[in-house]
Amino acid sequence: MPIITVDHLSKIYPVAIKKPGLKGTLTHFFHRTYREIKAVQDVSFQIQPGEVVGFLGANGAGKTTTLKMLTGLIHPSQGEVRVADYVPFRRQPQFLRKTSLVMGQKQQLLWDLPALDSLRINAAVYDISDRVFKQRLGELAEMLGVADKLNQPVRKLSLGERMKAELLAALLHHPQVLFLDEPTLGLDVNAQVAVREFLQEYNQRYDATILLTSHYMADITALCDRVLLIHQGRLIYDGLLDGLLDRFAPYRQVKVELSQSWSAEQLADFGEIESIQGQEVRFIVPKEELTTTISRILGQLEIQDLSVSDPPIEEIVGRLFQTGKAT
Repeated sequence: MPIITVDHLSKIYPVAIKKPGLKGTLTHFFHRTYREIKAVQDVSFQIQPGEVVGFLGANGAGKTTTLKMLTGLIHPSQGEVRVADYVPFRRQPQFLRKTSLVMGQKQQLLWDLPALDSLRINAAVYDISDRVFKQRLGELAEMLGVADKLNQPVRKLSLGERMKAELLAALLHHPQVLFLDEPTLGLDVNAQVAVREFLQEYNQRYDATILLTSHYMADITALCDRVLLIHQGRLIYDGLLDGLLDRFAPYRQVKVELSQSWSAEQLADFGEIESIQGQEVRFIVPKEELTTTISRILGQLEIQDLSVSDPPIEEIVGRLFQTGKAT
């Protein structure tokens, strides 16, 4: 049975329209008019227990709004949501014990207190006994590598250490479902890798279900086999990460190492030039023209090496965000 079921989910915000000037202000006060902002439109998907799913979209696409509906922070305008067999917006205590939300740009730890004090507060909120608290604290702190940092005030921790402490706080009650909104936002490369490795280990050890949003494709490629793509509030793709390239990449990259340097004008007839660095040229070639283009390159240019590769996954996702087309 799916642990998360989303059925025709929508969120529509009414936004008041006000014209400038005194007349506009008076009209706005006595006869207010509204327009609708469709943040999420008719989204449906299911997630099985233990899955790690990437949730992708440009800024303003509707990712965070969807996560807030899944965690019960806001009420959907239309559609149905069930998470761990609960309706999220009812905010039942049993539901809250089974889920957790981590937002990279928000914090729950108290700034001037040691992280350990905030963790003790969380343990009290979730009615975790001292014995279980110590066991889970030691286990998670060791996995995250922050055991020697928890007695320091949060404000003295590095950004990466704070993020690890935030994860520890969010997982102290061992939730079945973890919602992560940009968990590596602003972290350096080493801290990003550490957080990814922890999430991977946590998922494998506890069979936790994770729905992850991130602008860093390295997070998605390292953790997720399946991705959801949302554009302007609509779900435009639900499938395997590997399937993105096969389905949505309309071109291939052809890298050629020439025996001598050529100008961009001389090479323009062979296809769209992505870059020229000395004698190395990268072409962007439509899939249907690939065989013909390679034959022309081999027949008309003196080359030392030639290779064909898929475009980077980041580029494909970026183009999808720009066009919003899934076919």
